[in-house]
Amino acid sequence: MWRRLLALVRKELLVFLQDPRARIVVLAPPLIQLVIFAYAASFDLDRVALGVLDEDRTALSRALTARIAGAPAFAVRMLEREADIRPAIDDRRLIGVLRIREGFAGDLLAGRPARVQLLLDGRQSNTALTVLGYLQRIVADFRPPAAAMAPAPPRIEVRAWFNPNLESRWYVVPALVAMITMVSVIGVTGLAVARERELGTLEQLLVTPLRPAEIALGKLLPGVFIGLLQAAFTVAVAVRWFGVPLRGDIATLVLALAVFALAVAGVGLLISALARTQQQAMVGLFFFTAPASILSGFATPVANMPDWLQLATLANPLRYMIAVVRGVFLRGLGLAELWGQIWPMAVIALSTLALAAVVFRRRLA
Repeated sequence: MWRRLLALVRKELLVFLQDPRARIVVLAPPLIQLVIFAYAASFDLDRVALGVLDEDRTALSRALTARIAGAPAFAVRMLEREADIRPAIDDRRLIGVLRIREGFAGDLLAGRPARVQLLLDGRQSNTALTVLGYLQRIVADFRPPAAAMAPAPPRIEVRAWFNPNLESRWYVVPALVAMITMVSVIGVTGLAVARERELGTLEQLLVTPLRPAEIALGKLLPGVFIGLLQAAFTVAVAVRWFGVPLRGDIATLVLALAVFALAVAGVGLLISALARTQQQAMVGLFFFTAPASILSGFATPVANMPDWLQLATLANPLRYMIAVVRGVFLRGLGLAELWGQIWPMAVIALSTLALAAVVFRRRLA
């Protein structure tokens, strides 16, 4: 049995390596995801265009403007009049405008509340909220020179656990290990049976000594192998290139990746067995990967979703794998702490593989 199975796995790998379309479909998207998400999916501010309308035109208002301009998060652009605010925000030239009203310095020196107005572009809600947080901190810490000898008010010292510098890349890149593994595994297994059926070679496999279970395993294992190789490459890039710390147990990460790859491979094999052509299989893969990515907690926490949608995420293996990779990378967790995330993936793997085997056997009958 094992000799026949290894021969089939070898044949599948050779077919994959010799087919340029298959190589592009499986290898290109993960690499593009790694580059684009790691660099573009950032929640940090870097030279964001912010307008300042100084109606007070005093030394204190200019000092506040200089402090904002000195922050690396902002590229300050001065506005001359109120009429310039709306078109600048409407045309997306500015994320917002800080308006320092007349009388700002007098109120500040007199000990009265000195208010400034911040107008933000609500169409970019995440960036707008981050800008709001940055500016609130800068304005709250601003003091006039005359008050320099006054007793300092209480201040909060903030320390972020697991990500001291609050770098969003540390949050995004570990999750890409799970995302890329899913895309690689499901891309190979999802096209395996559909390709054989479309090319007319599936009937040739049926007349060989291979049993249906062996054929299914032969279609399954190459995808798992390629997915784990992609995962190893992504982990190396995350640590060496992006500088994300790998604090936890590597053996736990490998175990979780193997279970996750089997769960996703079962889904891919099921889609491939149901599809009659590769085009149908690709449509099926899209209808799985898109909701799985959205419901995984990659961008928005699962806890923020409606209760009924949180129940749907329980059947999503990507949800558990993202929790595992973030736990291993950032929190230094091991098998004991992450077992609660691994065993649900094992249940999903058994379920999808069993269902795929039943559908595969009926399709071959």
